[in-house]
Amino acid sequence: MTFEVWAPRASRVRLSLGDEVLPMSPSEGGWWAPAAELSDLPDGTVYGYLLDGDEKPLPDPRSRRQPDGVHERSAVFYPGDFAWTDQAWTGRQLAGATIYELHVGTFTPEGTLDGVAEKLDHLASLGVGFVELMPVNAFNGTCNWGYDGVLWSAVHEQYGGPAAYQRLVDACHRAGIGVIQDVVYNHFGPSGNYLPRFGPYLKDGRNTWGDLVNLDGDGSAEVRRYILDNALMWLRDYHVDGLRLDAVHALADESDTHLLEELAKEVESLSAHLNRPLTLIAESDLNDSRMVTPREGGGYGLDAQWSDDFHHAVHVALTGETAGYYADFAPLGSLAKVLNDGFFHDGTYSSFRGREHGRPVDTDPMPTWRLVVCAQNHDQIGNRARGDRTAEHLDPSRLLCAALLTLGSPFTPMLFQGEEWAASTPFAFFTSHPEPELASATAEGRLAEFERMGWDPDQVLDPQDPATFESSVLRWEESSAGHHAQVLAGYQRLAALRREHPELTDPSFGRATVDEDRRRLTLERGRLAIHLNVGEEEWEIETSEVLFSTTAAVSADPAATTVRLPSGTAVLSRAPTTSRRPVTG
Repeated sequence: MTFEVWAPRASRVRLSLGDEVLPMSPSEGGWWAPAAELSDLPDGTVYGYLLDGDEKPLPDPRSRRQPDGVHERSAVFYPGDFAWTDQAWTGRQLAGATIYELHVGTFTPEGTLDGVAEKLDHLASLGVGFVELMPVNAFNGTCNWGYDGVLWSAVHEQYGGPAAYQRLVDACHRAGIGVIQDVVYNHFGPSGNYLPRFGPYLKDGRNTWGDLVNLDGDGSAEVRRYILDNALMWLRDYHVDGLRLDAVHALADESDTHLLEELAKEVESLSAHLNRPLTLIAESDLNDSRMVTPREGGGYGLDAQWSDDFHHAVHVALTGETAGYYADFAPLGSLAKVLNDGFFHDGTYSSFRGREHGRPVDTDPMPTWRLVVCAQNHDQIGNRARGDRTAEHLDPSRLLCAALLTLGSPFTPMLFQGEEWAASTPFAFFTSHPEPELASATAEGRLAEFERMGWDPDQVLDPQDPATFESSVLRWEESSAGHHAQVLAGYQRLAALRREHPELTDPSFGRATVDEDRRRLTLERGRLAIHLNVGEEEWEIETSEVLFSTTAAVSADPAATTVRLPSGTAVLSRAPTTSRRPVTG
C-alpha cells in the first residue's frame, strides 16, 4: 500500500499507522503521501488520517476494510493474496440469464457471505445465472439495506468482510453462477461520512436520499475518479461480473460526458483486458432507453436497465391494488403494452407524477434482454408499510401466474429472495442507526413517504426495532412443505422450460393481446403462448400441448385440443399451428 490520500481541503495531514503517527507531504492536485518510504505491512494493520489539528484519526476514503466500524480506523487488506480457483471461469452474458436478488443479512440465519455460499445449489436449481447482492459496503450499525453506505470500497464487517466476499464470488463461479454487485453512487449515508473533510465530494443541492455528489463542479475530476475506481475494483479485484447502479436518475451531472457513459467506456476496456463479459445495469426511473443504447448510437452504452412498469402492471393485474403509482396500471392492457413496447409510460401522462413521463422504445433494433423485469424486488416489497409480500395476498396459482409472466416474458427475469417458495416472511425496511436523532428522522421520513400511497400510518413498521429486521430473515425450513413446496416446484419447472425452449429466451419483443372486458391476456412467444385469465369467467383456449399450468385444475391430457382456464390461472402452451414469428437461438 502507498497510503496516498486525496485531501485538498487539509493544510496538514498525518498518517496514524498502528501505534505511530507519521508525517505526510503534499503533492500536486491535493494529494498527500507519507514523507518517508514505508515497508510492507501485515494484513490487518490499522491506519487512518489526522487532518489539520485532529486528535482522532479518520478512516481512509478508499478503505478496503473497517474492522471496528465506519467511525474508526481502516485496516490494511491485500486483495491479491486470495487464492482464486475460478481460472476456468469465462464469464456469463446477461442475455438469456435469470438474476436472483438477495440481501446478505436476511438471506440466511447466519446473515453472512459464507452463509450465501451454502445455498448455491438451491439457486442452481432455479436456473439462476447471476446472483445480485444488495449493497455490501460499510455502513454504521449492524443491520441495514446497505444504501446508507459511506465507505464504498469496504465490505461490511458483519457480513464477513472482504475475504468472505472473495470466497463467495469464487464459490459462485465454481457453481456456474455470475455475481452482480449493487452499488450506490448517487449519495452517501448520513452516519460516518467524513469525505467532505478531505475534499469537495459533495455539491449544493439534494436528491431524495441526501446531498448531491459532486460530479461536475470544482474538484469533480477526482470525485469521478473515486467512483470509477470503485466500480473497477469490484470487477477486477473481486472478480465480480456486473454492477447494478442504484437510482442513476439521481446522478446530477451536467458534464460534457456523463458519468454513466464514462463508466461504460472504462468497463468495456476492462472487459476486453480480462477477456470476459462485464455487465452494467441501471436502476432508472426515467423510462428512457438511451441508457442502454450503445455509445456509437448516441446512448450511454449501459447493458441493461430495470423496467418498473412491468412490475406495476403484473402486480395490479394479479392483486387488483391500484393505490398511488399503481393507478395508471388498472387496465390489463397496460401489461400488454409493457410486453409489446417495453414501457407503459413512454411519453404518456403519469397521474402519480402529475406530468408526461418516459420515452418510446425503438423495439426493432433493441433486444428485449436489455430490460430487467420482476414480479417482486427489495424496493417494491420493502417500501410497503409492513414489508408484506404478494404471498400474503395471493394463492399459489396467482403467484405462479406472476412467475410465468416474469420467466416467460421476453425480458431478463429477476427473482427476489424467497419469492420462489412463497416465503411467509416479510422484507421490511430496517436500520440500526446508533444516533437517536438519525433513528427518529428515518422513522418520520418513512411515515411521510407512505402518505401518497394511502397506507395506514399505524401499519408502518419502526425500522429501528430489532424485530423488524429479525422478522425479515428467511425461514428456509418452510420451502419444503405444503404450498411453499408447490410454488417452488413451479419455479423449478419454469427454469427447466427456459433451457428447453429457445422461444423463451428469444430477445424479440412479444406479441400480446388482451380482452379487456373479460380480463384475458395472450402473449405469443414464437410457437409458444402464455394465456392469463384474471377475469371472473372460465376461458377455453385451443392448444396442442400444455407445457406449464399454474394449477392442477387445468387438464394435462396430451390428447386434448382445448383446455379450460379458471379465474386466476395461466398456462404456457404450444400453439395448434406454427406462429408466423421466426424462432431465434
